[in-house]
Amino acid sequence: ELPENWTDTRETLLEGMLFSLKYMGMTLVEQPKGEELSAAAVKRIVATAKASGKKLQKVTLKVSPRGIMLNDSGTNELIENVSIYRISYCTADKIHDKVFAYIAQNQLNENLECHAFLCTKRKM
Repeated sequence: ELPENWTDTRETLLEGMLFSLKYMGMTLVEQPKGEELSAAAVKRIVATAKASGKKLQKVTLKVSPRGIMLNDSGTNELIENVSIYRISYCTADKIHDKVFAYIAQNQLNENLECHAFLCTKRKM
């Protein structure tokens, strides 16, 4: 539960905010941003996640001015550290109201990837 004034605290802004989510997956996208583009990407990720029938990986996502850090909730192992300069778009999906997604450029191959996460609550 976020306090009403969580954005006002200097520590939160500098250190980052932690979110406990479930990682749904990733798909490649053609462009760095766009509502329709991200909605279509999220739709693909959700369909793939449902079709696989596997349990979603529990992750801790830290958002800070430096970017996004993704850790496995169980092992605390670093999965990904995405620089703020590589992130081109973030969205809360309109159809899947508990889904948060971001588009970022892969550091190794320059591909544009859309990563999607399932939140416990719509407000999150």
